[in-house]
Amino acid sequence: MTEFLLGLRLLFGAGRGNRTRFFLMAVGGSIGVCCLALVLTIPAILHAHDGRAAARQPVTASKGPADGTLVVQRSDAYGSRPFTRVFIARGTEGTRSAPPGLTRLPGPGEVFVSPRLHDLLHAAPAVKGLLPGREKGTIAGAGLAHPDELYAYIGTTRDRIAHEGRTLKGFGYDYAPSPAVEPSTLTDVRFALATLVLLPLGIFLTVCARLSAASRMRRLAALRLLGLSVKGTQRVNAAETVMAAVLGALLGLGEYWVLNQVMSRTGLPALRWYPDDGALSATTVAVCLIGCPALAWFVGRKSAREAATNPLAVRRTALPRPPSKWGGLLLIAGMGIVSGFCVSGVLGHPVSSVGVNGLLVVGGVVLTGAGLVLTLPLISYVLARRVAGSTESLTLSLAMRRNEAEPGSTIRVVTGLVLLVYAASLAQGVLIQMEQATRPDGPLQDYSLSLSALTPGQQRELGDVAGVRAHAILMNSWVDLDSMSPKDALASSATALIATCAQLDHMVERSKGCVDGKVMRLVDPNSSLGSELKPGASFRFRLSGSKAGHLDIGLPTRQVVYSASSVSTVGGAVLLVPPSALPAHARPRDAEFVLTSSSEPGQVRKVLDDIGAIAPIAEVELVGLNVQGLEQISVVETLLGLGMIMGLVIGVAAFLVSVTDRAVERRAQVTAVTLIGARARTMRAVQCLQVVLPLGLGLALAVVTGKLAESSYLITGGGAIRWDVAGIPLLSVAVAGVVAAAAAGSLPLAGRRIDPELIRRD
Repeated sequence: MTEFLLGLRLLFGAGRGNRTRFFLMAVGGSIGVCCLALVLTIPAILHAHDGRAAARQPVTASKGPADGTLVVQRSDAYGSRPFTRVFIARGTEGTRSAPPGLTRLPGPGEVFVSPRLHDLLHAAPAVKGLLPGREKGTIAGAGLAHPDELYAYIGTTRDRIAHEGRTLKGFGYDYAPSPAVEPSTLTDVRFALATLVLLPLGIFLTVCARLSAASRMRRLAALRLLGLSVKGTQRVNAAETVMAAVLGALLGLGEYWVLNQVMSRTGLPALRWYPDDGALSATTVAVCLIGCPALAWFVGRKSAREAATNPLAVRRTALPRPPSKWGGLLLIAGMGIVSGFCVSGVLGHPVSSVGVNGLLVVGGVVLTGAGLVLTLPLISYVLARRVAGSTESLTLSLAMRRNEAEPGSTIRVVTGLVLLVYAASLAQGVLIQMEQATRPDGPLQDYSLSLSALTPGQQRELGDVAGVRAHAILMNSWVDLDSMSPKDALASSATALIATCAQLDHMVERSKGCVDGKVMRLVDPNSSLGSELKPGASFRFRLSGSKAGHLDIGLPTRQVVYSASSVSTVGGAVLLVPPSALPAHARPRDAEFVLTSSSEPGQVRKVLDDIGAIAPIAEVELVGLNVQGLEQISVVETLLGLGMIMGLVIGVAAFLVSVTDRAVERRAQVTAVTLIGARARTMRAVQCLQVVLPLGLGLALAVVTGKLAESSYLITGGGAIRWDVAGIPLLSVAVAGVVAAAAAGSLPLAGRRIDPELIRRD
């Protein structure tokens, strides 16, 4: 305890500079703790979403009391957002318990809506067509997964839903039917966030704990020479680092509380939550208040070991020992694992991530990242020694000799940015894997709307939506079921695509033999659809707005051979009918209006939003894709984007703190070199090279190892995309930007003021 109190007295009695460094350590630590609390709270936010969604799910039975309460649930899409309506017909028997968020069940003609849906009804009155009845109130937060949800309870009568309604037994499931993020995907997101945030965070907190390490080590060495014991010297050092960590943890938790209040009200793209969802849990508080000071204690104890055991070497600034080579073993082991998975993909026999292989992938990625961090000082030392021994440039020689003398400083300066680039590759892999799992493999996405639900004006507007490649009409033939058997009816039915050859080309991957103005047969070599139909067979299509009332089309011999994706709407058609074949002002009765766009998630969301603005009450079928899956992609993109922002903040903060601290610590050496004739321009170039060379080398290694780790993840995931070549240019531009920013940030730190007192004092 005496040594601890001595450390506190030295902390507050060693001058303004020492107190400033202490508060800088605390502020830097608070940024790290705030990011740590945010990462630890994200799973709790998602769990709160799913918990409320599960608690409101109707529990039903196929049989119940004769006059029991009936319920029907509809999940549609309004634009790119899910829109859920629950129709309830109250009975005199059975349960009458209200769902969470309501005080009672709605009566016939009563509608209870979510706050966001209430606002939408005023902005888009056409939506009222989906909500038969009068609005009686809003649903409280306990009944909504998140504040932006479109949800409604609609009261009706038993006769309206008797044919499809189920008897209501109560509300509440043990699981959410549509979780915010699927459990398997959430595991990948947690792993990506841990790599994006937690690894750089550990480095950043270590950097903050070692702020002004050289000055403190000389002070500790002096105490050791005065007779203080080894453990006592370490306790003196721990007083400053632990106190700074405790103060930083308290400040960080306060910063997170303010951030949670602001972000929960403003929201993030595709992710909203209530303030209570993001409240600090006891576990999060314990991790921040105990884990961060413990890390500071460990770092402070280790950094003070040399001053306590060999104080003369510290006071006389002896040449430090070369970095250990053991860190390279981790890098070699990790690279060996991820390279093995990549080789299996190259040979055409990709290994699945089932069982032990899943653990090996995670282990390989972690070992590669950790090995990259621990190997950087050794790589910087070897590079600096060889360059300094072979160069004839004074500037380059000064820079490399300083890096050779202090190789450990490299890990504090550049590691945060290097880990950020390494983790960015993994984030790209998670997004690619997520998109492959929730959307079709093909490049096109089809949207189907009932033609009878659209006016001619809406039909024209939908065809002009930005991003829509083509639009067409699918019409089904009419069969008299009373006059033939089901087997004959099936053989006499067909679906026709009303489109031009240009529209067909934009809706499929390839087509051959199309002639405009002619009725033609559609043939897909990879499908047997329509193979039993004989040329000359006639099909009747019913029309509205035509005197004839129908259109008879015979199956021609002329063919259009095409290739479409597995979920294309064209795959269900056997006839290509030109628009000119329809009578004037005629519209098919049993038909769907089909739009085609790119399958890129952002484009799909934009097209859906435009469809919702033009035809808000029309039901949109996403062919091969569901809105919940699209929403999950948005949530995952938001989480990974948030992780990238936090990783960038942590990396930049660690870089600025490290570079500034190193510039301050080296003022005496800079002053000495300046007094013997070095120009200010030379010193700035030296300062820049000391940072840029090891940073550039580390970033190059991060790109290579990150892409290998990402490829091993994609290969074991079993998706169609195994090599993310498209992500390399973006990553290269980011690397160049990081190096340029680091160079620009290093130039002002050499200093212009010459103070010989620094040499005399030292």
